[in-house]
Amino acid sequence: QMRLAESGGGLVQSGGSLRLSCTASTSRFNTLNTAWFRQYPGKEREGVACIEWTGIYTYYDDSVKGRFTISRDDANQTLLLQMNGLKPEDTAMYYCAAGTQECSTQAFLQFTYWGQGTQVTVSS
Repeated sequence: QMRLAESGGGLVQSGGSLRLSCTASTSRFNTLNTAWFRQYPGKEREGVACIEWTGIYTYYDDSVKGRFTISRDDANQTLLLQMNGLKPEDTAMYYCAAGTQECSTQAFLQFTYWGQGTQVTVSS
C-alpha cells in the first residue's frame, strides 16, 4: 500500500508564496497520475490541480490558474505545488492524491491514494 505524506503548509500573508510537497513511499508513484485537492471546513474536497504521470497534461481549477504550478520530481517520488499570489480564500487543508484516473476528466476526484493533508492559512 503506497502512502503519501504532505509538507510545506503554514501561515503566510496575502500575496505571499508557499510550496507544498508530497512524498510517496514507493516508486509506484511514478506510474500514477497525481493531484492536489483542498477542503474548506464543512465542504467537499475540490480539485486544485492535476498532472498526469507523463508530465504532459496538467489541469488547474480556474481559481488558481496563473498563480499555482503543479509539478513532479519522479527521481524523489515527490509531487509539488508552488503557490504564488496567495489570497485569504486559499485558506484550506490541502491534500495530495494519486491514481489511474485521467486528469482530463473529473474522474481524478476518485483517486485511490490520499495523504493526511497540510494546512495552509493566508492572512489578509
